[in-house]
Amino acid sequence: MSADILILSNGPGEVTTWVRPVVKALRQKLSDDRNQIRISVVLSPCPNSSGKEADIARSFPEVDRVQAAEHFWQFLLWGKTFENWDWRKRGVVVFLGGDQFFPVVISKRLGYRTVVYAEWDARWHNLIDRFGVMKPEVAARVPEKFAHKFSVVGDLMQEAQAEGAGGEINSKFKIQNSKLGVCSSSSPLPTELIGVLPGSKAAKLTQGVPLTLAIAEYVHARRPQTKFVIPVAPTLDLQTLASFADQEKNSFVQTFGFSGASVIVPDDSGRGTALPYPYDHPILKTGTGLCVELWTQSPAHDLLSQCSLCLTTVGANTAELGALAVPMIVLLPTQQLDAMRSWDGLPGLLANLPLVGSGFAKLINWLVLRRKGLLAWPNIWAQEMVVPELVGKLKSQEVGEMVLDFLSHPEKLAQIQAKLRSIRGEAGAAQKLATLVKEELSKYGK
Repeated sequence: MSADILILSNGPGEVTTWVRPVVKALRQKLSDDRNQIRISVVLSPCPNSSGKEADIARSFPEVDRVQAAEHFWQFLLWGKTFENWDWRKRGVVVFLGGDQFFPVVISKRLGYRTVVYAEWDARWHNLIDRFGVMKPEVAARVPEKFAHKFSVVGDLMQEAQAEGAGGEINSKFKIQNSKLGVCSSSSPLPTELIGVLPGSKAAKLTQGVPLTLAIAEYVHARRPQTKFVIPVAPTLDLQTLASFADQEKNSFVQTFGFSGASVIVPDDSGRGTALPYPYDHPILKTGTGLCVELWTQSPAHDLLSQCSLCLTTVGANTAELGALAVPMIVLLPTQQLDAMRSWDGLPGLLANLPLVGSGFAKLINWLVLRRKGLLAWPNIWAQEMVVPELVGKLKSQEVGEMVLDFLSHPEKLAQIQAKLRSIRGEAGAAQKLATLVKEELSKYGK
């Protein structure tokens, strides 16, 4: 039986942490024969989008066709893709991000079955065929007459944690780890690693890069065994990232009292330019001599799993770190009140409107500052402050002292890690979700 699997998704987090494991599981569970099973990915608009999601989806070998978000509304309203795709008679629409109403419309138009992955909320119970939910609590809120449609599949984000359990990247980084730090010296103390995730878009990077690097300099000066690494977003090139650490290109470098940094890329022989010993990865070298390695392999789950602590902005990063059970400090600096425009849903769309977006951004961020709290995904999931959120005119010294306190009291980090593990669902969700898709396909008969 030949069939189409149509996956609906949207943002960078969903594509890398949901779509990636699911398409692998679908190929394993169904067939790798493209004449039998064809997998297509259609992306919908997302305020957190980097514009590179389609390229990321195309890089997955399991996927046959990808349509970018800019062509979504034409498909939703009229049923035609930009490349005028054909569709087989049998198929399943799999929802992995966006609005849960989208699979309702598209499946009716194509005559396909529907499978929706729901983390925290399931909607359109009477119009969707099957739901795979993260935890039993989601299914418990559903009217009894729809209960048969619900299966607890677990946490798709846990697939990221499984990838971070070991492997080639892991062992490779442990070797390189001893080379991180101040370029002119090394510390005899045991190494501890801090991940720095300043964001991937200019709205966050403008403040995030100088603030987090200033914190790194402050911490390293007092705790030299602490090393730092930036997992570079796949949508961000190194020179653009480095420009946000250049005081001539970014005025906030001086605002946060940061010394500035420049990127250094290893030459073909593997010996880093102007460095006394080899580097396998590019680095940002700050004015104080601190070398922050730039990790360009994606996804960086293996790397993040080795971090004692991460400094991150709000957004999908917090969900990824939460799934990996990596302790974090969530930073939302407000020195530039209109800079933060990456909110989900309607606030994100309003903040990014031409001409009037800046005004909306200031208003939305002012309201957020008044509300305070529960901005990071782990805190939203748990409905309590599991990981610290620092909002306001942040200073690198104050945040640095919090980092030093955590590193000096590992039991505090262990408590956060245990709580992060407790609020997510079980692993194995991708395979269970693929099973639901297989069951829906079987309802067509032979």
